[in-house]
This record gives sequence, structure tokens and C-alpha cells, in this order.
Amino acid sequence: MTTSTTVHTQGFWAELREQRWDDHRYYHQSYVNQALHLLSALSFLTTFVLLAVHPVAAAIFGWIIAMWARQIGHFFFEPKGFDHVNQATHEHKEEIKVGYNLQRKVALLTAWAALPVVLWLDPTLFGVFDASAGWDAWVHKVSQAWIVLGVFAVLARTLWLCATRNLQTGVVWATKILTDPLHDIKLYHKAPLHLLKGEWIDPMDDVTGKQTTGR
Repeated sequence: MTTSTTVHTQGFWAELREQRWDDHRYYHQSYVNQALHLLSALSFLTTFVLLAVHPVAAAIFGWIIAMWARQIGHFFFEPKGFDHVNQATHEHKEEIKVGYNLQRKVALLTAWAALPVVLWLDPTLFGVFDASAGWDAWVHKVSQAWIVLGVFAVLARTLWLCATRNLQTGVVWATKILTDPLHDIKLYHKAPLHLLKGEWIDPMDDVTGKQTTGR
């Protein structure tokens, strides 16, 4: 498990596989959540392309479409009761979460929502930007602030993991976050089909099968 104190004994790729595996089995049991992650993954790939050609559109698209699609699944559709697949309580999973658990996500999303308001009240953002006003200037400043917030969120958690666990765990987590869109498409591309068939919860046969046979 990625939360083990012995995780640093693993190689980089082994730990990356384990972080991805734990993320899947603990936090993606709802087919709705999986489908929203598929939408988010496709949106994030679009965001990465937009960053090169239109950073303002990238920031708005990435945060409003890609990020919210991802978090709605976790907050509203993922089961919060006892996890019978992994024999763990929701509280335990939140406590051992390597990356952003729901509490940390609330703090991050609060900062995201506050930035447009602060920039509307103070166009300089306490002296960070010039004093230009108007709708266009506000949108550009908000998008720039959101991009910085996204980079800061990944970098801050990475450095925290490096300091409190070990360097490899921090770098592995950052690698996982940056490659999650491609991995989510691989894992959850069939989720919409399950929803069309009226299936809401993934039985996690891949998880229970590995628990039975060993990994």
C-alpha cells in the first residue's frame, strides 16, 4: 500500500504502479465517478494543448470543466460508507490519502473560487499585477492566477511528501498527477457503457481477484 512506511524500499515504477492501484481501488468505485474522470481526462488533455496556444482559455477550461468534472465525482458520487472491497472506513482512507483528500480539496477549491473575487476587489492582487481594470484585464489576471494556483498545488504537495515521507514518493506522486489523464482514459473508457446498462457501482472484480490470488 502506498501509505506504508516501507514504501521507499520500492523502485520508482513499482511505487507509481502502487499509487495508481490504490487510487483506483480506494477512490473510484462509482461508475459515475469513473465516467466523470474520463470526461475530466479528455478535458485535461485539451487543456494541455490550449496551454501552448491560448493560456487564458486553458486556465478557464482546465479549472471549470476538467477540474470540476473530476471533483464532482469524488464529492457527490463516490461511496462514503464502509469500503467492503478493501475493508476500510471512509475516514481511514481519507487519513492515509497520499495526495489531496476531500478536506485538502475543499481548501484548494476555496482558494480557486476566492481568486476571482479578490481580483475584482483588488485588480493588483496586493501588488502582484498592474492596476489595469476592465473585464478583459480581469479575465486575463484570473486565468494567470488559476494557472499559478494549479502549479502551486502540485508543487506544494510534492514538496510536502518529499519532506514528510521521502523524495521518491513526492516525485512519484507528481508523476502520477501529470499522467493521470492518460491513465484514466485507459482505466475508465468503458464506464459510460456501464451507466447506460444501469450499473452504478463497479464490483471491483480486478481488486477482489488480486486480493484472492495475491499481487
